[in-house]
Amino acid sequence: MNLTYLILILAATVGGGMIPMLFKRIHPSLPIYLLAFTGAFLFGITIMHLLPEVYHELGHSAGIYVVLGFFLQVFLQQLSHGMEHGHTHLPGTGHHHVAVFPLLFGLSIHAFMEGIPLGFHYDDKSALPSLMLGVMAHKVPEALTLITVMMHAHQSRAQLWRILVIFSLVTPLSAILAAQLGQEFHIVTHSLVYLVALVVGAFLHISTTIFYESGTKHHELSRKKVLAIAVGLGLAFVTLIFE
Repeated sequence: MNLTYLILILAATVGGGMIPMLFKRIHPSLPIYLLAFTGAFLFGITIMHLLPEVYHELGHSAGIYVVLGFFLQVFLQQLSHGMEHGHTHLPGTGHHHVAVFPLLFGLSIHAFMEGIPLGFHYDDKSALPSLMLGVMAHKVPEALTLITVMMHAHQSRAQLWRILVIFSLVTPLSAILAAQLGQEFHIVTHSLVYLVALVVGAFLHISTTIFYESGTKHHELSRKKVLAIAVGLGLAFVTLIFE
């Protein structure tokens, strides 16, 4: 377990959440292109590093768990309302109610799942640093969206910081828990690869949804969005040099 990786992920999450608190006006295009870039990067990391690993460990049965993870994420987004891929779903004018707990609960489960692969031992030495970069990048728009919604729900400044700090800790603590239990218990070590396969399915759902739904009108692929996706995929290919 590389604690530096977890500190970087923690810092990226806090930094993303601070953006709406520090800047009253954020250009509407910033979250769209940031999500497109990070979604493409996470997609590339998942396909090039995580997917080969789980198929190497589980064989053809890996596909079952990847599909289950995909639809598990479909269920989770019913709670989080898609905040993990940039949906804010803010109430309209004259309606200020935001169901805070289901949003936090759904997004926290997703954040916990993100940490599990970080505690897994990979045969591919490039997998862990690449995954760290993918998760770190994804955390910025994820935390930005969370705090934007919480601000709209009229949470106090102190409450916003509590939410952000607690949310920022979920993924690192999940990674530490997975690594420690994996070292102590053989059954956990054996089970982790199945959990990683589930998370691969969730990552595939999130990243591909971002391609088509991250905030653009009628979900079209504009030139700038395509460019952001291309840059994200290009950087994912660059991570192959870690091998």
